[in-house]
Amino acid sequence: MNLIPYNRVKLARDSQRPTGLDYIRNIFKGFIEFHGDRRYGDDPAIVGGIARLNGNPVTVIAIEKGHTAKERAYRNFGAAHPEGYRKALRLMKQAEKFGRPIVCFVDTSGAYCGIGAEERGQGQAIAENLMEMSTLCVPIISILIGEGGSGGALGLAVADRVWMLQNSVYSVISPEGCASILWKDAAKAEVAAARLKLTSEDAKSLGVIERILSEEDLGKKEFYDNIRTLLVEELGQLSSDLDLIGKRYERFRRIGADAVNKE
Repeated sequence: MNLIPYNRVKLARDSQRPTGLDYIRNIFKGFIEFHGDRRYGDDPAIVGGIARLNGNPVTVIAIEKGHTAKERAYRNFGAAHPEGYRKALRLMKQAEKFGRPIVCFVDTSGAYCGIGAEERGQGQAIAENLMEMSTLCVPIISILIGEGGSGGALGLAVADRVWMLQNSVYSVISPEGCASILWKDAAKAEVAAARLKLTSEDAKSLGVIERILSEEDLGKKEFYDNIRTLLVEELGQLSSDLDLIGKRYERFRRIGADAVNKE
Protein backbone atom coordinates (compact mmCIF):
# COMPACT_ATOMS: atom_id res chain seq x y z
CA MET A 1 0.00 0.00 0.00
CA ASN A 2 1.63 3.24 -1.20
CA LEU A 3 0.54 6.07 1.12
CA ILE A 4 1.62 9.69 1.23
CA PRO A 5 3.83 10.42 4.28
CA TYR A 6 1.16 12.30 6.23
CA ASN A 7 -1.23 9.37 5.93
CA ARG A 8 1.53 7.24 7.47
CA VAL A 9 1.62 9.72 10.35
CA LYS A 10 -2.14 9.30 10.85
CA LEU A 11 -1.81 5.51 10.89
CA ALA A 12 1.08 5.70 13.34
CA ARG A 13 -1.14 7.75 15.70
CA ASP A 14 -4.19 5.47 15.47
CA SER A 15 -5.47 4.73 18.99
CA GLN A 16 -6.32 1.15 17.97
CA ARG A 17 -2.78 0.42 16.86
CA PRO A 18 -0.99 -2.13 19.11
CA THR A 19 0.88 -0.40 21.93
CA GLY A 20 4.04 -1.36 23.80
CA LEU A 21 2.18 -3.49 26.35
CA ASP A 22 0.45 -5.40 23.54
CA TYR A 23 3.85 -6.40 22.18
CA ILE A 24 5.17 -7.35 25.60
CA ARG A 25 2.16 -9.52 26.42
CA ASN A 26 2.12 -11.31 23.05
CA ILE A 27 5.85 -11.82 22.42
CA PHE A 28 7.36 -12.44 25.85
CA LYS A 29 6.58 -14.76 28.75
CA GLY A 30 6.50 -14.06 32.47
CA PHE A 31 6.88 -10.28 32.28
CA ILE A 32 7.57 -8.68 35.66
CA GLU A 33 7.25 -4.89 35.67
CA PHE A 34 9.62 -2.69 37.68
CA HIS A 35 8.76 0.81 38.82
CA GLY A 36 10.52 4.03 39.71
CA ASP A 37 13.76 5.80 38.94
CA ARG A 38 15.02 5.76 42.57
CA ARG A 39 15.22 9.56 42.46
CA TYR A 40 11.78 11.09 42.06
CA GLY A 41 9.04 8.64 41.16
CA ASP A 42 7.49 6.37 38.56
CA ASP A 43 6.35 7.28 35.06
CA PRO A 44 3.46 5.27 33.54
CA ALA A 45 4.45 6.45 30.05
CA ILE A 46 7.42 4.07 30.14
CA VAL A 47 6.91 0.43 31.11
CA GLY A 48 9.87 -1.79 31.83
CA GLY A 49 10.92 -5.02 33.47
CA ILE A 50 12.26 -8.51 32.89
CA ALA A 51 10.72 -11.31 30.86
CA ARG A 52 11.65 -14.43 28.93
CA LEU A 53 12.14 -14.67 25.19
CA ASN A 54 12.34 -18.23 23.92
CA GLY A 55 13.16 -19.25 27.49
CA ASN A 56 15.99 -16.75 27.93
CA PRO A 57 15.85 -13.71 30.26
CA VAL A 58 15.67 -10.28 28.62
CA THR A 59 14.99 -6.74 29.77
CA VAL A 60 12.00 -5.18 27.98
CA ILE A 61 11.23 -1.46 27.93
CA ALA A 62 8.32 0.17 26.12
CA ILE A 63 6.84 3.61 25.72
CA GLU A 64 3.14 3.05 26.36
CA LYS A 65 0.34 5.27 25.02
CA GLY A 66 -2.74 3.25 25.95
CA HIS A 67 -5.86 2.72 23.84
CA THR A 68 -8.84 4.33 25.58
CA ALA A 69 -9.10 7.98 26.58
CA LYS A 70 -8.65 7.01 30.24
CA GLU A 71 -5.59 4.89 29.50
CA ARG A 72 -4.05 7.57 27.32
CA ALA A 73 -4.51 10.22 29.99
CA TYR A 74 -2.91 7.92 32.59
CA ARG A 75 0.05 7.21 30.28
CA ASN A 76 0.33 10.92 29.37
CA PHE A 77 -0.21 9.92 25.72
CA GLY A 78 3.23 8.32 25.64
CA ALA A 79 5.01 11.60 26.42
CA ALA A 80 7.52 10.48 29.03
CA HIS A 81 8.84 12.54 31.94
CA PRO A 82 12.52 12.51 32.95
CA GLU A 83 11.84 9.89 35.62
CA GLY A 84 10.63 7.60 32.83
CA TYR A 85 13.95 7.85 31.01
CA ARG A 86 15.85 7.44 34.28
CA LYS A 87 13.78 4.35 35.07
CA ALA A 88 14.62 2.97 31.63
CA LEU A 89 18.32 3.65 32.16
CA ARG A 90 18.22 2.00 35.59
CA LEU A 91 16.76 -1.13 34.01
CA MET A 92 19.29 -1.07 31.16
CA LYS A 93 22.22 -0.80 33.57
CA GLN A 94 20.73 -3.66 35.55
CA ALA A 95 20.47 -5.68 32.32
CA GLU A 96 24.15 -5.02 31.65
CA LYS A 97 25.07 -6.18 35.17
CA PHE A 98 23.30 -9.50 34.70
CA GLY A 99 24.10 -9.97 31.00
CA ARG A 100 20.55 -9.66 29.71
CA PRO A 101 19.79 -8.41 26.17
CA ILE A 102 17.56 -5.34 25.93
CA VAL A 103 14.49 -4.92 23.70
CA CYS A 104 12.81 -1.51 23.45
CA PHE A 105 9.48 -0.60 21.86
CA VAL A 106 9.18 3.07 20.91
CA ASP A 107 5.93 4.97 20.34
CA THR A 108 5.90 8.65 21.28
CA SER A 109 5.26 12.00 19.70
CA GLY A 110 8.09 13.27 21.90
CA ALA A 111 9.17 13.60 25.51
CA TYR A 112 6.90 15.68 27.75
CA CYS A 113 7.88 19.35 27.53
CA GLY A 114 6.05 20.74 30.55
CA ILE A 115 7.63 23.01 33.14
CA GLY A 116 7.87 20.24 35.74
CA ALA A 117 9.68 17.93 33.35
CA GLU A 118 12.16 20.66 32.49
CA GLU A 119 12.70 21.45 36.18
CA ARG A 120 13.50 17.80 36.83
CA GLY A 121 16.07 17.65 34.02
CA GLN A 122 14.30 16.32 30.93
CA GLY A 123 17.13 17.18 28.53
CA GLN A 124 19.80 15.74 30.79
CA ALA A 125 17.85 12.53 31.36
CA ILE A 126 17.57 11.90 27.61
CA ALA A 127 21.21 12.88 27.03
CA GLU A 128 22.35 10.43 29.70
CA ASN A 129 20.38 7.66 27.99
CA LEU A 130 22.05 8.41 24.65
CA MET A 131 25.50 8.35 26.23
CA GLU A 132 24.98 5.27 28.38
CA MET A 133 23.22 3.22 25.69
CA SER A 134 26.11 3.82 23.33
CA THR A 135 28.46 1.95 25.68
CA LEU A 136 26.27 -0.83 27.15
CA CYS A 137 27.99 -4.17 26.65
CA VAL A 138 24.79 -6.18 26.02
CA PRO A 139 22.80 -6.40 22.76
CA ILE A 140 20.09 -3.78 22.23
CA ILE A 141 17.25 -3.91 19.71
CA SER A 142 14.78 -1.02 19.42
CA ILE A 143 11.57 -1.25 17.41
CA LEU A 144 9.53 1.80 16.40
CA ILE A 145 5.93 0.62 16.56
CA GLY A 146 4.10 3.92 15.99
CA GLU A 147 5.41 7.45 16.32
CA GLY A 148 9.12 8.07 16.76
CA GLY A 149 9.28 11.70 17.74
CA SER A 150 12.48 13.64 18.38
CA GLY A 151 14.72 13.00 21.39
CA GLY A 152 11.84 11.34 23.19
CA ALA A 153 12.14 8.41 20.78
CA LEU A 154 15.92 8.54 20.45
CA GLY A 155 16.24 8.18 24.23
CA LEU A 156 15.36 4.49 23.77
CA ALA A 157 16.76 3.96 20.27
CA VAL A 158 20.56 4.05 20.53
CA ALA A 159 20.71 0.36 19.68
CA ASP A 160 22.63 -2.26 17.73
CA ARG A 161 19.59 -2.80 15.54
CA VAL A 162 16.70 -0.41 14.96
CA TRP A 163 13.58 -1.69 13.22
CA MET A 164 10.39 0.07 12.17
CA LEU A 165 6.91 -1.12 11.43
CA GLN A 166 5.90 -0.35 7.87
CA ASN A 167 3.54 2.49 8.81
CA SER A 168 5.47 3.88 11.76
CA VAL A 169 7.33 7.20 11.48
CA TYR A 170 10.63 8.57 12.79
CA SER A 171 11.33 12.27 12.79
CA VAL A 172 13.11 15.11 14.56
CA ILE A 173 9.80 16.98 14.90
CA SER A 174 6.12 16.43 14.20
CA PRO A 175 4.82 17.58 10.80
CA GLU A 176 2.54 20.10 12.54
CA GLY A 177 5.44 21.49 14.57
CA CYS A 178 7.65 21.71 11.51
CA ALA A 179 4.94 23.49 9.50
CA SER A 180 4.35 25.95 12.34
CA ILE A 181 8.05 26.84 12.43
CA LEU A 182 8.72 27.01 8.69
CA TRP A 183 5.48 28.49 7.40
CA LYS A 184 3.70 29.68 10.57
CA ASP A 185 0.84 27.43 9.52
CA ALA A 186 0.23 23.99 11.07
CA ALA A 187 -2.25 23.27 8.27
CA LYS A 188 0.74 22.65 5.99
CA ALA A 189 1.61 19.53 7.96
CA GLU A 190 1.12 17.34 4.88
CA VAL A 191 3.81 19.26 2.99
CA ALA A 192 6.12 19.14 6.02
CA ALA A 193 5.65 15.37 6.39
CA ALA A 194 6.76 14.82 2.80
CA ARG A 195 9.93 16.87 3.35
CA LEU A 196 10.87 15.41 6.72
CA LYS A 197 11.69 11.97 5.23
CA LEU A 198 9.96 10.32 8.18
CA THR A 199 8.68 7.05 6.67
CA SER A 200 10.19 3.64 7.27
CA GLU A 201 11.42 3.52 3.67
CA ASP A 202 13.16 6.88 4.09
CA ALA A 203 14.80 5.74 7.32
CA LYS A 204 16.02 2.53 5.70
CA SER A 205 17.49 4.35 2.71
CA LEU A 206 19.38 6.70 5.04
CA GLY A 207 20.74 3.87 7.15
CA VAL A 208 18.79 4.96 10.23
CA ILE A 209 17.16 1.52 10.55
CA GLU A 210 18.04 -2.01 9.48
CA ARG A 211 14.65 -3.63 8.95
CA ILE A 212 11.06 -2.74 8.00
CA LEU A 213 8.44 -4.99 9.57
CA SER A 214 5.33 -5.79 7.55
CA GLU A 215 1.95 -4.83 9.01
CA GLU A 216 -0.01 -7.34 6.95
CA ASP A 217 -1.20 -9.25 10.04
CA LEU A 218 -0.91 -6.34 12.48
CA GLY A 219 -2.15 -7.33 15.93
CA LYS A 220 -2.70 -10.99 15.05
CA LYS A 221 -0.88 -13.99 16.51
CA GLU A 222 1.09 -14.48 13.30
CA PHE A 223 2.33 -10.90 13.50
CA TYR A 224 3.71 -11.27 17.01
CA ASP A 225 5.10 -14.74 16.28
CA ASN A 226 7.08 -13.34 13.36
CA ILE A 227 8.59 -10.56 15.48
CA ARG A 228 9.46 -13.07 18.21
CA THR A 229 11.29 -15.25 15.68
CA LEU A 230 13.22 -12.28 14.30
CA LEU A 231 14.19 -11.12 17.79
CA VAL A 232 15.44 -14.56 18.79
CA GLU A 233 17.54 -14.84 15.62
CA GLU A 234 18.97 -11.31 15.83
CA LEU A 235 19.76 -11.44 19.54
CA GLY A 236 21.45 -14.80 19.03
CA GLN A 237 23.79 -13.26 16.47
CA LEU A 238 24.45 -10.10 18.50
CA SER A 239 25.16 -12.04 21.69
CA SER A 240 28.13 -13.75 20.03
CA ASP A 241 29.64 -10.49 18.75
CA LEU A 242 32.86 -9.64 20.62
CA ASP A 243 32.97 -6.06 19.29
CA LEU A 244 29.42 -5.00 20.10
CA ILE A 245 30.23 -1.49 21.34
CA GLY A 246 32.61 -0.73 18.48
CA LYS A 247 30.10 -1.79 15.85
CA ARG A 248 27.33 0.18 17.57
CA TYR A 249 29.53 3.27 17.38
CA GLU A 250 30.27 2.68 13.70
CA ARG A 251 26.58 2.10 13.00
CA PHE A 252 25.67 5.61 14.08
CA ARG A 253 28.72 7.12 12.36
CA ARG A 254 27.48 5.66 9.05
CA ILE A 255 23.95 7.06 9.20
CA GLY A 256 23.23 9.13 6.11
CA ALA A 257 26.68 8.51 4.60
CA ASP A 258 25.43 6.20 1.84
CA ALA A 259 22.73 8.68 0.81
CA VAL A 260 25.28 11.52 0.65
CA ASN A 261 27.67 9.42 -1.41
CA LYS A 262 24.94 8.62 -3.92
CA GLU A 263 24.35 12.31 -4.46
